[in-house]
Amino acid sequence: MRWPLPTVAVSQDLKPNSWDLALIPVVFAVLALLAFGAAQMSIPYDVGEPLPLSLDPANLPYYLLRSALRMAAALVASLAFTIVFAVTAAKVPALEKVLIPILDILQSIPILGFLSITVTGFIALFPGNLLGVECAAIFAIFTSQAWNMAFSLYSSLKTVPNDLIEASDMFHLSAWQRFWRLEMPWGMPGLVWNMMMSVSGGWFFVVASEAISVSGQNISLPGVGSYIALAIAEKNLAAIGWAILGVLGGIIVYDQLIFRPLVAWTDKFKVDSLPGEQVPESWLLTLMQRGRLFRYLARLPAALWEVFTGLLRRHDKETLFHRAPGPLLTLPDWVGRAWDAVLVVVAVLGLVQVALFVHGEVGFGEIGQVLLYGLATTLRVVVLITLASLIWVPIGVWIGQRPLVAQNVQWIAQFMAAFPANLMFPVAVIVIVRFDLDVDVWTSPLMILGTQWYILFNVIAGASAIPQEMKDAAGNLGLTGWLKWKRFYIPAIFPSYVTGAITASGGSWNASIVAELVSWGDTKLEAHGLGAYIARATSDGDFPRIALGIAVMCLFVMAFNRFLWRRLYMLAAERLRLD
Repeated sequence: MRWPLPTVAVSQDLKPNSWDLALIPVVFAVLALLAFGAAQMSIPYDVGEPLPLSLDPANLPYYLLRSALRMAAALVASLAFTIVFAVTAAKVPALEKVLIPILDILQSIPILGFLSITVTGFIALFPGNLLGVECAAIFAIFTSQAWNMAFSLYSSLKTVPNDLIEASDMFHLSAWQRFWRLEMPWGMPGLVWNMMMSVSGGWFFVVASEAISVSGQNISLPGVGSYIALAIAEKNLAAIGWAILGVLGGIIVYDQLIFRPLVAWTDKFKVDSLPGEQVPESWLLTLMQRGRLFRYLARLPAALWEVFTGLLRRHDKETLFHRAPGPLLTLPDWVGRAWDAVLVVVAVLGLVQVALFVHGEVGFGEIGQVLLYGLATTLRVVVLITLASLIWVPIGVWIGQRPLVAQNVQWIAQFMAAFPANLMFPVAVIVIVRFDLDVDVWTSPLMILGTQWYILFNVIAGASAIPQEMKDAAGNLGLTGWLKWKRFYIPAIFPSYVTGAITASGGSWNASIVAELVSWGDTKLEAHGLGAYIARATSDGDFPRIALGIAVMCLFVMAFNRFLWRRLYMLAAERLRLD
């Protein structure tokens, strides 16, 4: 059997030009760093053996490389998970009612909870090797990235404008063709912005992800997070300053090598553009597009994909390639209502089981106290998300309407989103102690320090995707002031805002574990809340209380998502579409 391999002018295309010569050193440098870092992540190691850490700034580039590689591995895994999960949830209504609540549950479990549950299993997979601990850290970072990206793509797939869907039907596109030529391009700009936010979230939780506790042993992996934790423990302000510079350097590298090229590339997926409109640019993307060798290499995946799809078409003419677009499997409405009831029963039974499990160690009185802690943290989350929305929605719309401004503030917003809350501990502790402030109130801003940017990034993505004809229509109708916001801006950005708000809410719950129990050297300040309870139990290695805290947090987050964010999602999908 002869495979229909693509025919290309190899002799001409493989002859490098000056642009290739400029890009090849960059590629080899990146490959060399990847090889070196990967080798360091898989060295022999026995649990309990201390790993060398130092506050010498000369070691910071090496620590930065290790942290950056962990986040790159987590980002690849998150992207694969996002595509599979979001497409399945959006295209299979029968599974949507199962997958979205599962995603709510996964988002509600804090990073420390994932580490407590999975670290022993990862270490068992690679006995006598550091790779097991590294996989546990990568998985923890994955949990800070994947849910946001999955919600973003799912929301985009559910809110594709009807006129574009009708156009795809008119051109007789199969479900597969419509996905790759319409739905995925439609969701790509929002997905890229949420990928940036997810990487920033990984930086935000880098301290928690690189500090592994197993079998009574504390393992601090070489990385920026461990460097920050050591600097805080030793009250070394100079090291804190170096850590800030290190995080800034990592953000700039990610921005220049990954996200700026992606933002410039996804600009072609905009619904429309105006002549002379300023578009995002990237020096790396320009080199790749002008380099003859890299243009050839860029065509290979598409050519191989055509071969693969061609073989599938020959094998089965009734596959997804030719099937009519639309939902793949639907169930009656009563099945969805029954499933909702099952979820409620399972949640109640799960909480009862946890209560019975911890009763011998904790007691029902403490369970009630933990529920009150959950209410206190809920109040903080609601107030902070409301304030962040009032501030960042107008700013995000203004930035999203100006592509050049969005490009210039992109890396700044990434850095602010990535700024680990731990680096603010010295300031928070010193100010609270110096002025005798209320710990319950003045530690709260640390919860929103990194998560508020989910709202800004998603609003920017939503505002930048508004079609020009809608802007012209709003202008022709004379919409101004609050009327313009009510009738135009809010409906246009609402799906993106909901995606940002739900992930900001979940991130704030996660950040409460860091923000409600702060320390600077021997000075520790603890607010009354569920995050502080979980952080204290994790520090003490008290598994029953860890389980209780995580269960209560899951209960609150799931209720929040089910009765607020899910309803807003349905409103965005059904009534507030760009049609």
